[in-house]
Amino acid sequence: MVDSWERARHILEAAGLDPGHLAHLAPLTGGTYNTVEELRLTDGTRYVLKIPPAAATPGLRHERRLLVSEAEFYRSAAHAEVPAPRLVTMGDDFLLMTACPGTPWDGSLTGTEETALRTELGRQTARLHRVTGPGFGYPSGALGPLAPDWRTAFTTMFDAVLDDARRYGAWLPRPVDAVARTARSAYGALDEVTVPCLVHFDLWRGNIMVDRSAGDARIGGLIDGERMFWGDPLADFVSLALLGDIEQDEAFLTGYREAGGQAGFDVPARLRLALYRAYLYLIMLTETIPREVGEEQERWVRDRVAPELVAALDEIEALSVSR
Repeated sequence: MVDSWERARHILEAAGLDPGHLAHLAPLTGGTYNTVEELRLTDGTRYVLKIPPAAATPGLRHERRLLVSEAEFYRSAAHAEVPAPRLVTMGDDFLLMTACPGTPWDGSLTGTEETALRTELGRQTARLHRVTGPGFGYPSGALGPLAPDWRTAFTTMFDAVLDDARRYGAWLPRPVDAVARTARSAYGALDEVTVPCLVHFDLWRGNIMVDRSAGDARIGGLIDGERMFWGDPLADFVSLALLGDIEQDEAFLTGYREAGGQAGFDVPARLRLALYRAYLYLIMLTETIPREVGEEQERWVRDRVAPELVAALDEIEALSVSR
């Protein structure tokens, strides 16, 4: 059994910090893949330590070396001057970062606070999307090297999760081959994306910290960047409006456009957005098998996520006919 305290002290020492100052260690919940722990030193400084699962742990194909992608996100967020954890040090089997102030976004905010925060989130997301990469795809290399074009990268990503669904025998609301055929009909729209931009791809509310330490609610940081890739900024709109419609989020879109983000919804953009929705919802349905989620979570995914996958596929079919 791993001694978490001893491991934490060793990592602090590797980061040039005094391991004798470790005063508190506690697991952080909410994630489903990595082991996450909060470390607090005697002077009150807080860090977050992530440890990936053992190499033999079942997972999806794109989930290998996730911490490499997460580190890339934090470096990029710092460049964009967007609040996020700061990378302290990392190795093959750990990532140490600073802790962001606040708590995950929940239902305690007033309507006025929600509007102000969604607008600020739009501005921050637009700043993230100004950061560009050396190619398209996952920087971890989990699915191979970065691709020179977005169609090659995204179709590789989509095919990988379909292969995962076949391999694990995941329940889907439509046969895997039918999903693949529908997706292929929209792949031409991917060619409009020519610049590989930073995409977090997991910006649901649980990964947005809200800080009230200065009085008014503000965004304390965007966390859990392990799912990031270089691609189409439009892909971030899926998790930002998880199981919903980003076009209904006027406050977010106002902030996004104010900060220079391009948020048009013509037919090619809608096709791409439907593809990205399908991709995320396929992941959510398929990962229930290797994660060994309980019956309640599996029922929720079937009841809430499966209909959204069907809606995305239906939209692709309708838009493809109209082109």
